[in-house]
Amino acid sequence: MFQNFRHRLVFIFAIEEVNRSPWILPNVTLGYQIFDSCASEVKSVSGMLNIMSGTEHKVPNYNCQTNGKLVGYLGDLSTSTTYIIAQLAKVFGYPQIGYGSMDPVFHDRTQFPSFYRTIPNEEAEIDGIVQILKHFGWKWVGLIISNDDSGYRARERISEELADIGGCLAFSSVIKKQNIKYDYYKIIELILETSAKVIVVFLTTKFTSTFAEYFYVQKMQTKVWIMTSFFPSLMILRQCELGSTFNGSLSLLIQEGNIPGFEHFINSFSLNSYPKDYYIEIAWEHFFKCSVSDPLNLYRMKYCTGNESLRDADLFVYGTTNYRVTYRVYTAVYALAHALHNLYMAQAPVNHWERTEYLKRKVKPWKINNYLRRATFTMSSGDIQYFDEYGDPPARFDIIKCLFLPNNLIDIRKMGYFNMSKNDKYLNINNSADLWKPYFEKAPESLCNAPCAPGHRKSKIEGKPLCCYTCVQCADGEISNTTDAATCVKCPDDKRTNIQRTDCIPKTINYLSYMDTLGASLTSIALILFIITLTVLIIFVKYWETPIVKGNNQNLSCLLLISLMLCFLCTLLFIGRPTQICCLLRQVTFGIVFTISVSCLLAKTLIVIIAFNATKPGSKLKKYVGTQLSIILVIVCSVGETIISAAWMASNPPFQEADTSSETDTIILQCNEGSIMFFFCIIGYMGTLALLSFMAAFLAKDFPDRFNEAKNITFSMLVFCSVWVAFVPAYLSSKGRRMVAVEIFAILSSSTGLLGCIFAPKCYIIFIRPELNKKENRSSTWEGKQKSVFASVMYTPTI
Repeated sequence: MFQNFRHRLVFIFAIEEVNRSPWILPNVTLGYQIFDSCASEVKSVSGMLNIMSGTEHKVPNYNCQTNGKLVGYLGDLSTSTTYIIAQLAKVFGYPQIGYGSMDPVFHDRTQFPSFYRTIPNEEAEIDGIVQILKHFGWKWVGLIISNDDSGYRARERISEELADIGGCLAFSSVIKKQNIKYDYYKIIELILETSAKVIVVFLTTKFTSTFAEYFYVQKMQTKVWIMTSFFPSLMILRQCELGSTFNGSLSLLIQEGNIPGFEHFINSFSLNSYPKDYYIEIAWEHFFKCSVSDPLNLYRMKYCTGNESLRDADLFVYGTTNYRVTYRVYTAVYALAHALHNLYMAQAPVNHWERTEYLKRKVKPWKINNYLRRATFTMSSGDIQYFDEYGDPPARFDIIKCLFLPNNLIDIRKMGYFNMSKNDKYLNINNSADLWKPYFEKAPESLCNAPCAPGHRKSKIEGKPLCCYTCVQCADGEISNTTDAATCVKCPDDKRTNIQRTDCIPKTINYLSYMDTLGASLTSIALILFIITLTVLIIFVKYWETPIVKGNNQNLSCLLLISLMLCFLCTLLFIGRPTQICCLLRQVTFGIVFTISVSCLLAKTLIVIIAFNATKPGSKLKKYVGTQLSIILVIVCSVGETIISAAWMASNPPFQEADTSSETDTIILQCNEGSIMFFFCIIGYMGTLALLSFMAAFLAKDFPDRFNEAKNITFSMLVFCSVWVAFVPAYLSSKGRRMVAVEIFAILSSSTGLLGCIFAPKCYIIFIRPELNKKENRSSTWEGKQKSVFASVMYTPTI
């Protein structure tokens, strides 16, 4: 085929150009020998030994050439022949520059220290495909590969790279040279059934014709096909009507430039220019359908005169296909020429003849290797060429789009490029409107399922590939603000999720506020009860000398009323935004004030019991009548509560805290009691005093007297104990402002119970039954005397 013959021509053209140049290797003439390996390892070895020996008879490790020096090898096109040549070149230290094999096996510099190439490593081509897939977000991709190492390497690499972005292969098929009919139906069925909109084809050139057979006049579904650099070879098979399937395909092509003067060289090339070149004669006979060696051959269409030009031949010339490989051959010759030139100029003798003789007779191949490794030169396209540490050139690819037009015409458009260096990958694609024509108006989506919206996360489906999943909404307290989030992110402790689960917003601050309905209601009730208690106190002061007020010690009654007023006011410490001062004072204040209230009731009850028992003959309790026993009792009981509170404040005092874990949507501002043990010690201490008061009042409830408060105290203590027994489980099961409200309710209800049970009957007598607010007549009976003693005791101002 002419495109292969062109490789030979560009090699000859490049050698002659170097020989004509006064700037490269002056006074040095490059010679060459060309052997066609025919993609055969045996023929490639034979040709290499011929070149090495310099004679028709191959003599390994011996060079019969006398007029020149072998400096290196160029080639080959296929991987297998390139590999076998590289094995022999390594043994003798000769540099080899390949232009066709992209196999990464040549990266091993310990195995191939003298191998270089002008075509990028195929891993760069694979990376280019992966970058295109990532650029357009294609995660559900079909893959067709060739049945060789390159194909399997591509499948492994593309699968891994897709997995990194959450993608996977919809299917993976292998093009084989055997069992074509069986594999044909299998592959076509996969393509027809897949939901993937993108199919990657990674083939080596030798599988091109087999691939074309699979899709011969086969109308396929509309897909985006991404081809590797083998695709130009497929263009030659346009007559197979592949355009209906591959129209608009994207392809990676190795980026090349033009060769100045080469087109003129081809157009003016004739057989007479190289009369002794056997292979050119063979090609001439093929191109012009004539015979050079047998002019009497009647089976030829015409005779060759030798003056025919290649432009007169009926050839299928595809510039893109041919120039890209041709340019790599051209670059290989120039790379070797520059290495020789640098070696030539590095020699000490100034005389050109001595330098030429050095290259011709004395130069060692490994010295050429040293200069080839460092060779850097600029091509006509302006690109700087060099070899990296693995002997590879810069990886530059054009991204082209192929439109198959009527009359076997092909429109090739450059849509971008991909460049890769050791530390960087750069993809540029022109996202113009015609990028997706003729089958798509915009970039298609190729996903196994619709992407998960923000606020959701991916959930794997058993038995399906990893990129096939369902979408699950993020749990409360977690968010995702990206599409296709793999996991949900937990919000900080001071924030909660919005309804959509896409953002963390500040949590609601939860505390019992004066502005809340509950807080305002409790505040109003506390103030009303305070006013009622204050009113009762004023009434008692007004009716200070009446029997109903003087009964059971009016001083204790006033102290009890004052302590109840403080109990109602202390609830205000529990309402509002918690502060450190409030946290320290509220429980201690509540405990001490309530202890004073219960102590007053206990003292009242004990005074009643002492007064009645003091009337018995010989009773020793008479000495306690009229003393300050009641005040001492209140002080002692209050001191006990004060000691517990002081120990609490000294060891583990309450403190302000923000509880962010109890409720997901709110931050509970609260007072941490520090030690729950001390808190319940205070409650227990009050409960003990209340229980003692209840028991004492219960025993004294039947003492006869109109003003005996024992029954009232019994009912008040019953209410008090009931409230605080119910308080404990309610308090422990509540959180936030409800917990505070429970304690406030307990304080208000128990205080109201004391106020109502003790003072409501007195006010009733004062205002409704004033006739009862008088002293009883004394009786001569023992009972009357007892009542008289009791009354005299109870009315004694000093008690």
